[in-house]
Amino acid sequence: MKTEIEERVLHFLQPAGTSRGVYTERRIWLIHVHEGEREGVGECAPLPQLSCDDTPDYLQVLQEQCKKLEETGEIDMSSARHYPSMLFGLEMALLSLRHGLRIFDTPFTRGEEGIPINGLVWMGSFQEMSQRIEQKLEQGFKCVKLKIGAIDFESELALLAKIRSRYSSSMVQLRVDANGAFTPADAMEKLERLSRFHLHSIEQPIRAGQWQWMSELCRNSPIPIALDEELIGANDNTAREQLLRDIHPSFIVLKPSLHGGIDGCNEWISLSRRMGIGSWITSALESNIGLSAIAQYCSWVYGSHLTLPQGLGTGLLYADNTPASTEVRGNKLWMLT
Repeated sequence: MKTEIEERVLHFLQPAGTSRGVYTERRIWLIHVHEGEREGVGECAPLPQLSCDDTPDYLQVLQEQCKKLEETGEIDMSSARHYPSMLFGLEMALLSLRHGLRIFDTPFTRGEEGIPINGLVWMGSFQEMSQRIEQKLEQGFKCVKLKIGAIDFESELALLAKIRSRYSSSMVQLRVDANGAFTPADAMEKLERLSRFHLHSIEQPIRAGQWQWMSELCRNSPIPIALDEELIGANDNTAREQLLRDIHPSFIVLKPSLHGGIDGCNEWISLSRRMGIGSWITSALESNIGLSAIAQYCSWVYGSHLTLPQGLGTGLLYADNTPASTEVRGNKLWMLT
């Protein structure tokens, strides 16, 4: 088995605003695994200032992981679990080496079913976000997710009020993602005000690492709380179980590149099901290679339980993306066959 690492920089079609700043480009590493005439490709895509494995020596560690793979034919899980984006890239590469483009065999990967997804509205000015909301609704999305925390809170409430004046909660499901923008002091008041708009959930209302405050919010919030950034860095089953037991959110939002690859997400989902906690899967701004793998995994791990809209509508982010193997039709993601 031989490996090759290809570094690429992808450029956003339009700046992507988050609570951690604005992305204009994205650096990824593609792992090419060769065995005889067969080739597999995986994507390693750590998010700057967010991934627990966003380290200065990333390439060096990745080279070491690839060397171990060449020597043994297997991923060194004991060390790779501390580098989730690398682990996911290695898992992806081996799966595509063995199975080709269709790394899981499901109705989705056979082109028979689509995966319901939410329409993502990036942060921006009131006018920009308002226009983006209209576009998502015109495209047929029944679930819209707004990233909040970039403009003033009153304007964000006005955006939600505008949607609810035309669409009831039975017509359009609304999710918001605060990315930790609230403080423990003001979070409950803001959650109370947001609850008027009958939201499905709010992701990460306060920044990660404040377990006592987050646990209290999850117990008392009028809106179901989903954890995202909070899960980053919990790279073994003991840490994951303790986090879920201590905080007990309504949902967890899983990104394989951030939360332990396929192996780690399997553990998160197993634990959450035992505790009565819901979950869904989202991409983390990967190229089309990573997006396809995440969508295929999503269709496999949830199977007939795949009812919640997933966060997989990110295939048109880049001007120089890799070739697409999925496409959005209406409010669903479909595999191209």
